Amino acid sequence: MRAHTRRRMFASLATVMVASMALVGCTSGSTTAEGEPDTSLTVGLLATPGNLDYTTTAGAAIPQALLYNVYEGLVKLDNEGTIIPLLAESWTVSDDGLVYDFLLHDGVTFSDGSPFTAESVKFSLERVKDNWTANGPAYLDPIASIEAVSATEARITLSKPSNSWLFNMSGPVGTMFTESGLADLASAPVGTGPYTVSSFKTGDSLVLAANADYWGEAPYMTDVTLRYFTDATAQTNALLSGDINLISGISQFQLVDQFKSNTDFQVLEGASTGEVTLSMNNASDAFSDVRVRQAVMYAIDRQAVMDTANSGYGLLIGSMVPPTDPWYDESLADLYPYDPDQATELLAEAGVSDLTVAFKIPNLPYAVAGAQVVKDQLAKVGITANVTALEFPAVWLDEVFSNHDYDMSLIMHSEPRDVTAFAAPTYYAGYDSPAVMAKFAEADAADATTYIELMKEATTTMAEEATADWLYLQPAISLADADLVGVPKNTPSLALDLSTIAR
Repeated sequence: MRAHTRRRMFASLATVMVASMALVGCTSGSTTAEGEPDTSLTVGLLATPGNLDYTTTAGAAIPQALLYNVYEGLVKLDNEGTIIPLLAESWTVSDDGLVYDFLLHDGVTFSDGSPFTAESVKFSLERVKDNWTANGPAYLDPIASIEAVSATEARITLSKPSNSWLFNMSGPVGTMFTESGLADLASAPVGTGPYTVSSFKTGDSLVLAANADYWGEAPYMTDVTLRYFTDATAQTNALLSGDINLISGISQFQLVDQFKSNTDFQVLEGASTGEVTLSMNNASDAFSDVRVRQAVMYAIDRQAVMDTANSGYGLLIGSMVPPTDPWYDESLADLYPYDPDQATELLAEAGVSDLTVAFKIPNLPYAVAGAQVVKDQLAKVGITANVTALEFPAVWLDEVFSNHDYDMSLIMHSEPRDVTAFAAPTYYAGYDSPAVMAKFAEADAADATTYIELMKEATTTMAEEATADWLYLQPAISLADADLVGVPKNTPSLALDLSTIAR
């Protein structure tokens, strides 16, 4: 048996470090009018959730707010992207890689008072297949059976070995639910996490309160408000005026420099998994021919898009693989260099002229700015892109993501290791390659070394076939009050983990 156990010494050290940081905050950080430590936090965000049910609503906004804060799973990703235990105290894996035995923390309860047990694991994971319509239900397809061995022992048997399965369990699909908490997932989530939802006003704010009965270390911040802004300028003005304390993932990078020389604030630069993607609907009449998609690739100056939308911040990647994934290939960034003449030749070869496409984008700053550059560059090779900015998330998710009613879009994909989902023929990209899907399946069941090799082969094929134009990787830059500590620097998962933040 190969054992995966919580390294208690390091966990204890981490706890001491957080406690020490909290103590520093108590002595040198903000205090209330009564002289007590200020344990309130207001975070400014742009992408607002339409509701709070990420089992049926796609997009990053809901798990950003709720995952690891209100909801928890058996495992989570730490800020370096490493899988660590959460509701599972430890686990073992059989020699054939098929049987996972999880030892659960005892005495854990959901926020409605119901107990978390191995039956909760069985209930939560079994309902994904039939009840989830968003955020990767297929990620749990390798599961063959789930057994509650005892109240604190859950056994999950896979139908075949899977390299990606446990990693995917750190995301939304690994969330633990209680049957009594399913009545109103859209507005009243019930989880085991360090916070509960106090109030939710669509498009305005989400207020979280520390869970008084939380099973783990109590968070330093007892009251957290997530405020949603319509533009980044208003967001940064709110930070400058003291109305908010933290901007997690600034989207307009020309606003960053003013904070670098201001000692009242700190600028945190980290790594993200956010691929800013020029999506082409492979199933549409406009882009069913690979030569037309390749023409678009040659027609776009990705550096110019990144300079305009991001003030030069970011990394040109060329595929849906960030450098943090072991199958990243930096050479793909040069696969389709900016070459309008080559684009024109490919369009002529495909017999396409005066092409007009429906370019539907979310009304988010980077998308609006980047789309204008794309529109202008496509016009130079004879492609007219009619840009429509759709309200995000509701309208964009409905028209583009759900109904595939578009030719082109421009959106950041934040979910880690989501290239396999992007390649699925039912996904909004409309890419249909049985060979690539077979390669992904073969990779998932292979040994660790072969896994990386096959993943690189499949993702390279997708890049060569111009499945989409992955323009650049969004950097993770957060702006915060100078006295905040424990602010997550990287974004290895969809979650904004609030439990580590203190003053």
